[in-house]
Amino acid sequence: MPIHFFERNQLRATPWKNGGGVTREVACHPPHAGMQNFDWRISIAHIASDGDFSVFAGVDRVITLLEGGGVQLSSADGSVMHALDTPLQPFAFSGDAAVHARLLNGGCHDFNVMTRRGVCQAEMRVFRRHETWLPAPAGLLMAIRGAWQVQTDGTDTARAQQHTLGAQTGLWWHDDTLACQCQCVDSDPDAALLAVRFTPTPR
Repeated sequence: MPIHFFERNQLRATPWKNGGGVTREVACHPPHAGMQNFDWRISIAHIASDGDFSVFAGVDRVITLLEGGGVQLSSADGSVMHALDTPLQPFAFSGDAAVHARLLNGGCHDFNVMTRRGVCQAEMRVFRRHETWLPAPAGLLMAIRGAWQVQTDGTDTARAQQHTLGAQTGLWWHDDTLACQCQCVDSDPDAALLAVRFTPTPR
């Protein structure tokens, strides 16, 4: 499958599953899957008020603060109790939990990764200068700050390609095992690139 490119400010805004916020879907698999039948999904949410997260039974979640004051996450059963107040520090939790989000200092934007438990799993990292991302059948790279040069190498090495990602732009792929070499190409001391790779759950 081809590599797909996106710009954050061009993503379409839609209401949350429970109507309590707004999300912008970046990518999902299978393509055009709904909330009940995706294998994996990546989105960026804007939280403007206190409220409950949607419950996703059988789904594992990773949430990362992008900007803003963050939220205090808590669940009635005590399985989730976390202050999401430091940008670019991923936090993993179960989508089965009924989680309440309380704003800590105004609205915020969060990067969300969801995977169907038993189908696939996600690994997420934040790159700062130069990193190698191991081969994966699906994944995503998004430049948060700084300009980045990305080389993707597919199963056929003749198809190696180079791409440049500016801040708030990214790429994603599926159904084609790719490895990535990522290099920051400017002097921004706060340069950061979000990297996600999806792999099948071991049987």
